[in-house]
Amino acid sequence: MPISATGNKRSLRDAGFTLIELMVVLVILGLASAAVVLAMPDPGGRVRDEGERLAARALAVRDDAILEGRSTRIVVESGGYTAERRLRGRWQPYGGKGFGTVAFPAGVAAATGETGRVVVTFDATGAVAEPAAIDLSKDAVRVRIDIPANGAVRVT
Repeated sequence: MPISATGNKRSLRDAGFTLIELMVVLVILGLASAAVVLAMPDPGGRVRDEGERLAARALAVRDDAILEGRSTRIVVESGGYTAERRLRGRWQPYGGKGFGTVAFPAGVAAATGETGRVVVTFDATGAVAEPAAIDLSKDAVRVRIDIPANGAVRVT
């Protein structure tokens, strides 16, 4: 008959796992799988993140128009967007990392209508010449960026 490390004899009845030990293992597995499910990215999150990024850049361009006292704009095309400002009588792209041309990630596209682009122009007061709504989509997930006449930017 086998002897345990403490020197006690064990019966065949004690050779398996107890119900409590099995339940503890199942609870641990359940908690681990719940943590994995919660950590998985939301499939619509990428579109929402891109919408938030575009809205933040639009606000920065609007603020720059107010601070510099000159017109600025965001030009949105199906694959990305560019920030531009009016210098010496013509539109020029911003330089630098924060305002450069941005391409949407794979699968994310903007609805640009018949013209193929949406142009949002901010004047020196931060207002827009023409209100705009920009729709971003990926698969069945959609996000809208509304820019009314007062220059506010909202993501819905």
